[in-house]
Amino acid sequence: MAETQIKQTTPSGPRIGRLGWPLAIFALMAAIFAYGLTGDPSRLPSALIGKQVPSMTLPALEGLTDGARAMGGVDSADLAKGEVSVVNFWASWCGPCVQEHPLLVALKERTGAPIFGVNYKDQPAAARRFLGRYGNPFAAVGTDGNGRAAIEWGVYGMPETFIVNGKGQIVYKHVGPISARALEDKIIPAIEAARKR
Repeated sequence: MAETQIKQTTPSGPRIGRLGWPLAIFALMAAIFAYGLTGDPSRLPSALIGKQVPSMTLPALEGLTDGARAMGGVDSADLAKGEVSVVNFWASWCGPCVQEHPLLVALKERTGAPIFGVNYKDQPAAARRFLGRYGNPFAAVGTDGNGRAAIEWGVYGMPETFIVNGKGQIVYKHVGPISARALEDKIIPAIEAARKR
């Protein structure tokens, strides 16, 4: 009777290597994600600094009034009339926008710079309720229903704020909600510096 030999196999190097690659890729992605969470989003670079604002004509937020008159939309020509201005991308569904909104009101009061709001992918009624509840610091509010203006401006997420000089050039970009410290250390100094040029 012939003996049957049973060959026992054990995992070899290449098989373990195939299992190790997904784990290594996952670990690398987790490390990148963790670094992104600890970084300062306002340090993200913008290719638009020093360049003209992207061309846009955004319709007014439907039904928004400033007292007795209807408020207008936002046009890129509004940003090149010789006065330093602020452009703020926001939405009613954005939690950080609620957090920064009182600081936009304070910014308007302290600097007098006109703030142009760009309402991003929002419902008009929700946007009006937001402004009714938290105050309206905007000189005009344009609607970016399809998100095209945000893409043109290189917006990463809501909210984002841009300082525009009197020639219509972007001189500063703030990613994320404005904090009290950012208002004092970055936003107001950027407005003042733009006014001196």
